[in-house]
Amino acid sequence: MSGKGGITRRRFLGRTAALTVGFTLAPVARAFAQGAAPPGPKLPGSLQTNRMLDGWLRINPDGSVTAFTGKVEIGQGIVTALAQIVADELDVDLARVTMISGDTATTPNEGVTSGSRSIEDSGAALRSACAEARAILLDTAAAKLVAPVSALRVENGVVFAPGGARATYGELTTEATFKREATAQVKPKPPSAHQFTGKSIPRRDIPGKVTGGPAYVHDMRLPGMVFGRVVRPPSPRARLTSVDERAARAIPGVVAVVRDGSFLAVAAEREEQAVAAARALRKGAKWQETASLPPAGRALFDHMRQQPSQRNVIGEKSESAAPAAKTLSATFTRPFQAHAAIGPSCAVAHWEKGKLHVFSHTQGPFPLRGELAKALRIPATDITVTHREGSGCYGHNGADDVALDAALCARATGGRPVKLQWMRDDEFRWEPYGSAMVIDLQGGVDAQGRVVDFRSELWSHTHSTRPGESDGVNLLAAWYLKDAQRAGSARNIPQPAGGGDRNAIPLYVFPRQRVVNHLIPEMPVRVSALRTLGAYANVFALESFMDELALAARADPVEFRLRHLSDPRAIAVIETVVAKAGWRPGARAGDGRGRGIGFAKYKNLAAYVAVIAEVEVDRASGEVKVPRAWAAADAGLIVNPDGLANQIEGGVIQSTSWTLREAVEFDGTRILTRSWADYQILRMPEVPSVEVTLIDRPEEKSVGAGEASTGPTVAAIANAVANATGRRIRDLPLTAGRVKAALI
Repeated sequence: MSGKGGITRRRFLGRTAALTVGFTLAPVARAFAQGAAPPGPKLPGSLQTNRMLDGWLRINPDGSVTAFTGKVEIGQGIVTALAQIVADELDVDLARVTMISGDTATTPNEGVTSGSRSIEDSGAALRSACAEARAILLDTAAAKLVAPVSALRVENGVVFAPGGARATYGELTTEATFKREATAQVKPKPPSAHQFTGKSIPRRDIPGKVTGGPAYVHDMRLPGMVFGRVVRPPSPRARLTSVDERAARAIPGVVAVVRDGSFLAVAAEREEQAVAAARALRKGAKWQETASLPPAGRALFDHMRQQPSQRNVIGEKSESAAPAAKTLSATFTRPFQAHAAIGPSCAVAHWEKGKLHVFSHTQGPFPLRGELAKALRIPATDITVTHREGSGCYGHNGADDVALDAALCARATGGRPVKLQWMRDDEFRWEPYGSAMVIDLQGGVDAQGRVVDFRSELWSHTHSTRPGESDGVNLLAAWYLKDAQRAGSARNIPQPAGGGDRNAIPLYVFPRQRVVNHLIPEMPVRVSALRTLGAYANVFALESFMDELALAARADPVEFRLRHLSDPRAIAVIETVVAKAGWRPGARAGDGRGRGIGFAKYKNLAAYVAVIAEVEVDRASGEVKVPRAWAAADAGLIVNPDGLANQIEGGVIQSTSWTLREAVEFDGTRILTRSWADYQILRMPEVPSVEVTLIDRPEEKSVGAGEASTGPTVAAIANAVANATGRRIRDLPLTAGRVKAALI
């Protein structure tokens, strides 16, 4: 089976649930049917903050279902998976479920689609809400059909009573039926009663993407729409001193030239006219620049250590243990890295009667609405943000920024909608990056080959400056307006999820350990959320160091990990991937070929993933290839096996690209990364073959998995390179030049 350019084989382990349609519930009390509920109970997932049932679903007159989610589709298949949950709990065919997602006018406010929490938050909410809605409908049907609830059965939204009497959901519901607060008193169906959950249902978002249909915000066309482009400064702290607009205004089709402080933009009838006008405007602009960026190369990490930081001990343990017979220390680094979305950020904005409607590929429509309100100084109630997919991004790239760009540009077009898209160099130079990180590790192994002491100290900038998260305005253009607004303060996401310190606390059982996080508040290079936040670097460091400790203990890396684990699910994913890959204890490959393993439980809260990577290292050039990788994943109850496997595969592939190629370049003043020539990513012929094995656990809750494989993958590749060459490289990325230098 082909997946994301690589040849992918999948295995699905676990019990296949028996499927039934006529699942029934015990009678629901009349008081419950009338809406009575205990005050303020703890509700599942996002129901806790969006407590009304009618905020989550609507039964239409024809018996079909419209379900609402604040989470958005960003390529992870979440809309399809949530539809499966809705169909199961309501006993309706999947084709009769319509999903509406990420619209501030109609959907629940579920914050940001991030952290692999959509199934945990929205899935749990919808499952509970739909279970309760089904119980209400059955109770209504019992009264209408004069039959006990226990005698009723449901088939595709039709309730049948003994003797053949029937009523459709459409006949049983009114507008007031679900205008009540959820209680979470109705237990959702057991996995054995699921008809759709656990099946690889084809994703709803794919057809348009593979047939050239309108799939993305970039494809939108509104009546009277014009096209916009923005002209950015040449460097982050530059200020506009003057601009000659004449050449730009003289280009045919130009509708507006916008200047507000150091913000410049144009709008034109056709896209190529907007591009030409922006180029002319750029030539006529003069800027005052300031050298504000940190040093590049290895000096960056020394610089980070020297900056003022917020120091916090996030994990500490001191138990009696044998003294260390051997002590090791090592330092690991990760550079600034870009999202490098294939499609540059884009938004459509339309002002009408003083109100703004924005179509955006933001991952947080409600937070973006709030931030736009602050930036534009209008009430949030005058803004609607509607999600439309963008072409590629996991994390905070320019999607939110371009929404403000489009809104500012659209204010000058006399009510005509504006589609504003960034150019490629805008995307590379101005999106927020994943923060650079430096991590110091120290470990001691006793005479029996067990780790008795573990120390970790890390330095990082913040990993989230998303809209709605701080005391400032986290939208790029707002910082350059005449009436400029300041960026929000840096923060670290608290443990146990963590930000820069995500996955810094080992899941392994060490009797003595101390983990210290240094958050560097100052952000000379713009940073925010990139897939996995700090987990990518922390798992790279920890799992690489585990191999080094295993070597010191003269132990096989797999056996060494297992001897330090007590969690049976962690042990299971490692043993599963070892069996699938045919791992041979103690094997050292020759001729530049090697294998390595990496493991993590994402955020120490979500999915378990173990990865084994196979590498080929060209000793002459230093080039590293990853022809194959195996992954085993345990995400609890699996909703859509193919969707879950896609997420694991995608994480492996993206992590491979980060690990071998990706780094943002800059000098003291300017970002130097401007194009694909400057920022190398993995090409299709280089994508590894990935075999994913899923461990289904129907008795466990579904947990997030979209970001769970990136950390184990970088560690597996780094460990495989060490296995193949006998040289440990602790600085990312593992470029040909860096590897060649290590082999000299």
